Amino acid sequence: MGAMWVVGEPGPERGLARISTEIASLVRDLGVSAGRDVVGIVVAAEPNEPASELATFLPLVLAIEDPAASELTWSSVAAAHLAALAEEVEPDVVFAGAGPDGRDLAGALSARTGLGVLTNATALAWTDGGPAVDMSVFGGRLQTTSGFVAGRGIVTVRPNVATARPAESPGSVEGRDATGTATPAVRVTERVSEAGTAAPIEEAKIIVAGGRGVGGPGGFGLVEQLAEALGGTVGATRAAVDSGWIPYSQQIGQTGKIVKPELYLALGISGAIQHKVGMQTADTIVAVNRDPDAPIADFADLLVVGDLFEVGKALLEQLRARSG
Repeated sequence: MGAMWVVGEPGPERGLARISTEIASLVRDLGVSAGRDVVGIVVAAEPNEPASELATFLPLVLAIEDPAASELTWSSVAAAHLAALAEEVEPDVVFAGAGPDGRDLAGALSARTGLGVLTNATALAWTDGGPAVDMSVFGGRLQTTSGFVAGRGIVTVRPNVATARPAESPGSVEGRDATGTATPAVRVTERVSEAGTAAPIEEAKIIVAGGRGVGGPGGFGLVEQLAEALGGTVGATRAAVDSGWIPYSQQIGQTGKIVKPELYLALGISGAIQHKVGMQTADTIVAVNRDPDAPIADFADLLVVGDLFEVGKALLEQLRARSG
């Protein structure tokens, strides 16, 4: 029997990307039901720190050090080494994140190995024929379950579909030689970090989001004040982003970020399916909307029918009174 690989993506400050911890937890459970080993693999210029972090979730992590990972695109470097390793030990399934780096990695690795790819997984199970992968398609209107004809392949997993849970005991890290060569050797000439909130919106426990109903960039002033009072982060719909009211980095939905906060406060958001797929797994959804028949009413835990500015200002006064 082959093993399942979890590719650990390097995160900020030489650490491990959060999505990799979520995938490791999800695949660790899958490995138990499938009766297969789960191995983490980290390719980085300095892999020790992210590999050690991944080892708190998995029993074994292979660390491949390659200075080129800091100079060239990470996905091309990682794909080269993973493909070389796959020639030695054929994995059953390779799991990666469904973010920009993970998608690039999946494509490059597929081209090198001939393995098929299933993208944007929202849930995983194991059958006699291999992994059964649930995916959200057609803008979130349908859920499909797919597998690989040969039982082997590459799966990208969407962020926030699982909760990161460290293993009962930490695993070990083993170093491996860098044996692959990145092609094409695309060099990174500049890295730009956008100024924003202290934590990425995908990691926020509280999100206050605004939609077309806020009326313009000025309307997001109230959204920002509520987010600050609640100790949360500001989010938005695609309509608000496309209108130029707020940066794309705060967009939530099918073409934006997938979030899973404890509280999601939606102001002036109708709840179209494209937005729903980005926030429907929130623990508690509270919506404020003039229209009692807005789609968001069907899945919100609490719907407040009224003017978002009146309701929002009243809520802000109560929050400030409590904190004062």
